[in-house]
Amino acid sequence: MAYKISEDCVACGTCIDECPVGAISEGDIYSIDAAKCTDCGTCADVCPVEAIAPEA
Repeated sequence: MAYKISEDCVACGTCIDECPVGAISEGDIYSIDAAKCTDCGTCADVCPVEAIAPEA
């Protein structure tokens, strides 16, 4: 199960540097490529606004 970035994202860039597989893309709201995501949770751990959570 992949992680997902919500609309609470402030595009700070913290998560993109932490992703070990490069699954996060920049934008007004960042996005995670579910096919690349390994469900490690590193991005969610570093998000300062808690905008990243496991996809339901």
